[in-house]
Amino acid sequence: MSLSGKTAIITGSNSGIGLGVARELAKAGADVVLNSFTDRDEDHALAAEIAKETGTKARYIKADMSKGEECRALIEQAGSCDILVNNAGIQHVSPIDQFPVDKWDAIIAINMNSAFHTTAAALPMMRKAGWGRIVNIASAHGLTASPFKAAYVAAKHGVVGMTKTVALETAQEPITCNAICPGYVLTPLVEAQIPNTMKEYNMSREEVVKNVLLERQPSKEFATVEQLGGTTIFLCSDAAAQITGTTISVDGGWTAL
Repeated sequence: MSLSGKTAIITGSNSGIGLGVARELAKAGADVVLNSFTDRDEDHALAAEIAKETGTKARYIKADMSKGEECRALIEQAGSCDILVNNAGIQHVSPIDQFPVDKWDAIIAINMNSAFHTTAAALPMMRKAGWGRIVNIASAHGLTASPFKAAYVAAKHGVVGMTKTVALETAQEPITCNAICPGYVLTPLVEAQIPNTMKEYNMSREEVVKNVLLERQPSKEFATVEQLGGTTIFLCSDAAAQITGTTISVDGGWTAL
């Protein structure tokens, strides 16, 4: 479908899943707003590259998703928001009795609280426009758990719960709110971990991917950022107008276990 005339804001989108989703939305015709907490020349260059490749408008706006006022300012500075993709996230792994308090606070702020602030700021714009789509990038960890990831699991479960609430509050409007729950996705960050993991376990790349990284992913294949972008575009389509308040798992069967 064409998303021409729509503006999409994607948080945490100067790399990885967010950037991949932004590229797919732009290919579908949406004007896109990229975001992260940095303000480098390469951040703005990414937006210029997407605009050149797709013929859409693309901008980069700096905003720290750990700060509620900056989350809301991102939406206001963008000026309009037809599609909101809450993607920003960080991770820390530690036993709960040793979990650093600052890491807990940061993960809850960036992974969950930011989605509250951006959604609260975007909904009036969507209502004024008479149409809106909110897509929260949650995780398989929004539906299940793993040890040593207490903050991440708590935040992603919170995002899934908030998704349901926003959907109910907008159920009689042309606005939907859904969550995509990826399993492991092949991003530059994940790719960079593979060589060290190969050394640590004395395994080949194939063995590390299959037996370590994708241990819990039955397909034994990574999801891709393009697949997540395609799922986002589907949720923005007329075919998905009655899909709201739910989760779509892109996890190779992880949550079927």
